[in-house]
Amino acid sequence: MALKKLIVDGKSLTLDKIEFFLNENPVVTLSNDSKKKVIKARALIDKWVKDGKVIYGVTTGFGEFANVKISQKDIEKLQENLIVSHSTGVGDPLPPFIVKIMMLLRVNALASGHSGIRLETLELLIAMMNNNIIPVIPSQGSVGSSGDLAPLSHLVLAMIGKGEVQIYKDVMKDDQHKIKKVKSSAALKNFGLKPVKLAAKEGLALINGTQMMTAFASYICIEARKLKLIADIAGALSHETLRGTDNAFDLPLHKLRPFPGQIAVAKNMLAMIQGSEIRESHRFNDPRVQDSYSIRCIPQIHGASRDSIDYVCSRVEIEINSVNDNPLIFPEDEAHLEGGNFHGQPMALALDFIAIALSEYANVSERRTERMLNGSLSSLPRFLAKNGGLNSGLMIAQYTAASLVSENKVLAHPASVDSIPTSANQEDHNSMGSISARKCFQILKNVQSVLAIEILTASQGLEFHKPMKFGKGTEAVYRFIRKYVSPLLNDRIIYKDIEKVKELILQNNFLSEVNKIVKLN
Repeated sequence: MALKKLIVDGKSLTLDKIEFFLNENPVVTLSNDSKKKVIKARALIDKWVKDGKVIYGVTTGFGEFANVKISQKDIEKLQENLIVSHSTGVGDPLPPFIVKIMMLLRVNALASGHSGIRLETLELLIAMMNNNIIPVIPSQGSVGSSGDLAPLSHLVLAMIGKGEVQIYKDVMKDDQHKIKKVKSSAALKNFGLKPVKLAAKEGLALINGTQMMTAFASYICIEARKLKLIADIAGALSHETLRGTDNAFDLPLHKLRPFPGQIAVAKNMLAMIQGSEIRESHRFNDPRVQDSYSIRCIPQIHGASRDSIDYVCSRVEIEINSVNDNPLIFPEDEAHLEGGNFHGQPMALALDFIAIALSEYANVSERRTERMLNGSLSSLPRFLAKNGGLNSGLMIAQYTAASLVSENKVLAHPASVDSIPTSANQEDHNSMGSISARKCFQILKNVQSVLAIEILTASQGLEFHKPMKFGKGTEAVYRFIRKYVSPLLNDRIIYKDIEKVKELILQNNFLSEVNKIVKLN
């Protein structure tokens, strides 16, 4: 069987390709055009070094030491010292799939041929990636300007044989597929690879970029694009359980406020509940005129988050195809420019924005869960328990959702509004985008759990509406869940149910299975 491939050229990477990269483990290669560009830029660096030209980070020190000229005999030592001195990260290691995305993004940025790296150095990074030799990178220590210096330094530390790595069969699978931490020099030797000895500018080219925060942003966007559909599915299930009206989803209403996300969500809600006997049974004898906001305003609330997610994903796709180190090389003009493309502000703001958008999904989801469990609001058995009193039903599942929602409210505070100067005030504004990234990653996981709790709760609530027929889409989801999680007849260990539902809705085939029945936007 032919090996799956991903050709990197510095300009055509997408979120879909990154998802393919994570799930399919393709062999990554540089395009022929990129190889030519890399070689051409490197030749110019070598010429400048030979001519004794003064260039920041090539023949000078770094940061506040930019005014210190480095002799030719010390240029290689300068680059190694940069990596060693900047490897100052602390905290738990980054998830291996985030590190692997970092590696891909750094290769893509360098493939543009504006950084001056040698082709053989770039090919070592690609070889490590293709063999799932994943550097161990501490998660804390980046201020998000001059790039993610500390995390990327730990990545390069592995390339020069001085760091630690773990070997994975598949970075998206369980820990059983990895070996313990080993010295990178030993791991490279195992695969017939040699540590690189960095030449002029290479250390700087490898660590001056936003790849840690952008790796998180890429993964978060990939998952958020699925989550916006899962949130609509959860909302539709709750709408059925609470016997809501579909009047609030009529498209003429939404076309008068034509936000794309709002209209898309309204269409999804109508598609999911199409043909529902639950809805029809209450059309003529339900005294309620309007539903609560958490039901009635699903298109407006979910739609706003959806539009925010789409905007952030568009920003991320710009960043993943950007060149963000310093200085940048322009071989056609035989020029170099010192600038600030390494500054993480575009990603810091985007990550803070999507963190808020994701948090809102959880906020409204928890409210729907509480409403389904509150007998005075739902007209269903309290806490959806059979033989309530002896059984507590899903009472405490709502506590968990409330806890996660409260945690999100703390985490959603934007990191990008803060800045602490570094490098003797030479770097006097920093984005803190890496903090935005790590916070948002936790929010994403929390939202996934909150939506799983809502879907579990709604599935239990639908039990009390049988034998009425559910909507076309809600019936499909209910049956999918019930293949793996049985109705709650007596109290049992609920966290196992929550984890199972979460696993089910996040697996790759869940949305495709739903889309066989209803076409979601």
